[in-house]
This record gives sequence, structure tokens and C-alpha cells, in this order.
Amino acid sequence: MTQNNEIPAGYWQDSKGSLVPESMIKPIDKARNELVYEVVEKALELREALAKFKASTFADIDAFVELSAEEYDVKLGGKKGNVTLHSFDGRYKIVRSIQEHIAFDERLQAARELIDACLKEWTKDSVPELKAIIDRAFDVDKEGKINTARVLGLRRLDIKDERWLKAMTAVSEALQVVGSKSYIRLYKRVGDSQQYVPISLDLAGV
Repeated sequence: MTQNNEIPAGYWQDSKGSLVPESMIKPIDKARNELVYEVVEKALELREALAKFKASTFADIDAFVELSAEEYDVKLGGKKGNVTLHSFDGRYKIVRSIQEHIAFDERLQAARELIDACLKEWTKDSVPELKAIIDRAFDVDKEGKINTARVLGLRRLDIKDERWLKAMTAVSEALQVVGSKSYIRLYKRVGDSQQYVPISLDLAGV
């Protein structure tokens, strides 16, 4: 058992912070404690190894992409995009993908005002389905966030009204990239087929 230096010899500290004489602790409690510490310490070592693997893999892929670009005298600049690398025999592939997180700024409120103005004028002639589509697009989820895909989907509606087109311009300009996250995924080919299955590094998937 890993003990804190402040704990006197012959005592263990329980979950409430109280000191308990070791002689009063049941063998089964000691065995359970030993098992938990053993498993968790191995898991922490694995997590550190995975973190190192992830960092080195990103660095290796970046270096390879740069090397490949140099073959054509091209200097890559800015944020690198998605990349898929296959082994020579096609048995394995690595996919590096960058997922951008997008959100709307305050201009979305201006777009909503323009859309509402259109709806008021179209009340007599507009179908209820159109209003339902728009209301659903601006609904927020439990975390108070708007579904960006639904709002952007409004741009596909074939409406020529000048205010509507201005609103769609406001929607497009309100869209901002607020961050991105990179992923590495590994795949193994199934036999001689063109199908690939993930090589899981998730504890639940192995």
C-alpha cells in the first residue's frame, strides 16, 4: 500500500480521512485495497504510454506529410488537414482527422430578426411546415446551444425574398470556428476485402 508520509506507522487512513490501526483492518479490506492500487497504477502507466504514443504519432505523421510535400517542392503552411496513410500491402491504414468546433456569434440574432420579419409578412400565405422548420432550427438543447447543422440547413430553402437572402448572409457570416481537435484512428483490413475495421485503443473495445 502506498502511504502518505503524514500517516503514522501502523495506521491506515480511511476514505473519511480518519486514522485506523492496521491491526483493526480486516484481511479482505487489505486485499481489496491492494487490488485497487495495483490495477489503477497499471492503468496510469498505460495512460501515460498512450499519451506518449499519441504525441509521437502526430509528430511522425506531420514529419511524413512535410517529407512528401518536399518531393514536389511544396512548402506546407498553416494548419494541416485530414490525412489517410496506407501500408504498402494495404493491410493497415492510419487516418488523421481534424474536427473543427463551430458556433454562431451575435449576428445570428440579427438573422433571426430578419427571418421573423419575413414570417410575419408571409403569415397568410406561408405553410405551417416552414415556420416549424425555422422554429426547430433555432431551438436550443439542454446545454443552451443551437444546432448549427439545422440553422445552416435553412440556406438550402429556395426563398428569393431579399430580407431572407440577407438573413442567410448574416447566418453565414455569424459562423465562427472556435476551436479544433485532432484525432488519430487506426484500421486493419478484413482479409482481402476493401473493408477496414478499427483497431480499438479504448478499454471497452478490446
